[in-house]
Amino acid sequence: MTLRRAPLTPRKVSIPGDLVMTDNKPTVDVTKDWQATQGQKSGATRLRLFAVVSWVIAIGGEIAGIVLLYKHKFDQGNLPLLIGILVGIAIFAIVGSLLWKAANRKDPARESDTFRFFVQNQLGAIITLIAFLPLVLLILNDKNMDPKSKKVAGGIGAVLAVLATLIGVSYQSPSVEQYTQDMNTCAEQIKAGQPTTACSPEVAAQAQAIATDSTTVAAATKDAAHPNGQDIVYWIAPENGAAKSDTEHVFHLCAAVSPLKDKTVNSGSVTEAYAQNAIRITKQIEMEQKQCGFTAAP
Repeated sequence: MTLRRAPLTPRKVSIPGDLVMTDNKPTVDVTKDWQATQGQKSGATRLRLFAVVSWVIAIGGEIAGIVLLYKHKFDQGNLPLLIGILVGIAIFAIVGSLLWKAANRKDPARESDTFRFFVQNQLGAIITLIAFLPLVLLILNDKNMDPKSKKVAGGIGAVLAVLATLIGVSYQSPSVEQYTQDMNTCAEQIKAGQPTTACSPEVAAQAQAIATDSTTVAAATKDAAHPNGQDIVYWIAPENGAAKSDTEHVFHLCAAVSPLKDKTVNSGSVTEAYAQNAIRITKQIEMEQKQCGFTAAP
């Protein structure tokens, strides 16, 4: 059996069965990777589809306005129709942006992936500019349109474009890194019985699961040397040195338990186990307590 931990500053510790492993207990318990749940991903996908439909309608309105301009439909009238088109573009552009922002809160991008992070979070503003600028510029440069109508339509179009673009901008963009930090803070607040100020809806469920499992592990790993228990668990390592496993794994109380026999095993805190997709605590607590040499609960 091979035991290993993530590449942090190592120190040696002994575990039952005369096995020696490298222990790299971090000074702060930080999950390496927050990830959206399947429900969050599904919800984000639906919201993004609705956002795209809304944006397509907005751009379709722009195309209709351009076609009508080229057909000289607004040269001597039809100003209400043109204003209606501009208002419609603004409404659908704004709705699309709000839906897209809601999707990003459920399934954000990584801030470390700079290009994707920028595009994913500012796509609403980008699409809004695409939906407005060509039409507004054509209105302002149309030599055949009545000057008064041009001034009114161009002014309204410019104001709506600015308003919709500002609404489309993401000013405090969510990120995987921020959610990871929030999740860990939330889990610590739950474990400490403090006010859960960091527990946003996006991270609360995972933070609660981490806190609950950490409490269970601590209760199950009490011994003479650790009267308050430990926050260290063991799980099957991801294959081929991957950062996380493709399939979900169970984490255990020590490396000497039967399910980990002849396996390459990683160890770390519950949050580190979650980060590598070991997200289910063993159901054989009492059996593993005996195998690991911990005192079973009375």
